[in-house]
Amino acid sequence: MFSQIKEDIQCVFARDPAAQSVFEVLTTYPGFHAVLIHRTSHWLWVKGMHWPARYLSFLGRWLTGIEIHPGAQIGRRFFIDHGMGVVIGETAVIGDDCTLYHGVTLGGTSWNKGKRHPTLKNGVVIGAGAKVLGPIVIGEGARVGSNSVVVKPVPDGVTVVGIPAHIVDDKTKLDRTLRDAMAQKMGFDAYGATDLPDPIANAINLMLDHIQQMDKQIEIMCQKLNDAGIKCGGKQLAQLDDCQIKDKD
Repeated sequence: MFSQIKEDIQCVFARDPAAQSVFEVLTTYPGFHAVLIHRTSHWLWVKGMHWPARYLSFLGRWLTGIEIHPGAQIGRRFFIDHGMGVVIGETAVIGDDCTLYHGVTLGGTSWNKGKRHPTLKNGVVIGAGAKVLGPIVIGEGARVGSNSVVVKPVPDGVTVVGIPAHIVDDKTKLDRTLRDAMAQKMGFDAYGATDLPDPIANAINLMLDHIQQMDKQIEIMCQKLNDAGIKCGGKQLAQLDDCQIKDKD
């Protein structure tokens, strides 16, 4: 257990650039305090001393604002950043090198005994305010976006966002060079939808892609018509570079 505590201290420096010293971590980090208390309360729980374990867990919640049931199984180098409002249920299982931010709930969806809380594999990161509910598995290296609600299993290495949470599919990303330039000229940052897929911004992205393809096809058609002796393209279209949304005074 002492080697785990030493690793818990070291992982704070790896994941929080604000950490200045071991003394600071020991005295001012509620996330570390909560994990330290849980290591002890879980040891009591495993030994069958359930009431002392629950009482120590209760004191930990009162001191840190973080509620971890002593029955929860937590791996090595576990880090809770900020921590206020974190809730981890009795049958939750957390692997090594996982990180939780404030307001995260690893909760159950049933009143029945038995496995009813999530399992996080190694290297999972859960963003602030996210809720992971039920006996589901969050795959190794997965990321859960802030304020997401996860009710289905998450594969290894993916990022999920939204309510209900869905996978951000990097494989379907289009070439963003022209889109980014157009969006910047038009006064908004639409490319953010690819990383965090807001439906409105995603629709704008699709329209920008469509406009690009239409421009290319019209240019080819005009060239073919001109080659055939049919005058085309006499009227100069405004360039997107000239399209700017001016800020109000």
